[in-house]
Amino acid sequence: MSQSAYIKFVQGSSVEKLSLEEIKSQLLHYREQTALTGTQLDWDYAGAAFPYTIESKQDDRWFYLKGLNPLYKHIIFGPGEAASSSGQQFPCVQVVLPDEATHGDKAKANELCKYIAKQLKAELTMFNGRTIYYNPRK
Repeated sequence: MSQSAYIKFVQGSSVEKLSLEEIKSQLLHYREQTALTGTQLDWDYAGAAFPYTIESKQDDRWFYLKGLNPLYKHIIFGPGEAASSSGQQFPCVQVVLPDEATHGDKAKANELCKYIAKQLKAELTMFNGRTIYYNPRK
């Protein structure tokens, strides 16, 4: 059974919602940052930190990351809406691990979700149902 995580844009988040292209640009920014880290370390850190290619189907509602080696298969990203704990609907980014996803995919998806949520000060509901609040709360 597939699992989902949600990056919700609630009050206090840096953005109100993300389009498909903006989600891709966040992932590309992550890859650029890890490449710079790798340059400082004189190691191909970008290849280890982001072992995927960004693939799109004809459907403009989502895209997926395709693994470059057998440890990684697929992670699906797409914009959507999710309910908060209070029942209110918020724009979000849904991250899906399909049935054939590996443990490596789950670990990378958690890492990517945390990165995006922290950058955008969003509320992250992880695959295990726990919530991390990166948004400023009173």
